[in-house]
Amino acid sequence: MATLRDQAVLQAIFNPNNPFGNDFELEAEVELTDDDSRFDPVLVQQAKDLELQGISLAESGNVDAAVEIFTQAIAIVPERASGYNNRAQTLRLKGDTAGAMSDLTKAVELSGGRGRTASLALVQRGLLYRLYQQDQEALQDFRQAATLGNAFARNQVTLMNPYAALCNRMLAKMVTSLRNPEPPASPSV
Repeated sequence: MATLRDQAVLQAIFNPNNPFGNDFELEAEVELTDDDSRFDPVLVQQAKDLELQGISLAESGNVDAAVEIFTQAIAIVPERASGYNNRAQTLRLKGDTAGAMSDLTKAVELSGGRGRTASLALVQRGLLYRLYQQDQEALQDFRQAATLGNAFARNQVTLMNPYAALCNRMLAKMVTSLRNPEPPASPSV
């Protein structure tokens, strides 16, 4: 059985674009859930049912109706982050990036930066920050989502850090040359 350190080295070799030196335990995709136990379960179920309707409406292209449905879900349990995250995605589809940013910030705040909704909201907000060329804010959100186990966020952190990727590619090249050394040149006569 390989140690975590051994796994980290292998990870750096086989995935040279990932940041080397990161905690290897983050490489496993984490199944996150949201803790809705502090809310009335009947109300949470009503909100979830509405959110599913809203998602269906958004997927079918009826984004205005979807926004209304998500707003209804938020009204049922206003301190639950998921409704804000879902409405933000629909607002983004409508082109209302300011409204989406506001809802994503609210989702992160209400989630306490933990759970599935926080992970999704941080990634979406990070993408909006990138759109507005606010790379430091984007990187901060991607890093926070990565600590929650979000693989997409980890990739974004790598893409935004070209030095880590360069170092890892150099390491991979060195290991490859050690594994497959070139034969010594034969002397010319």
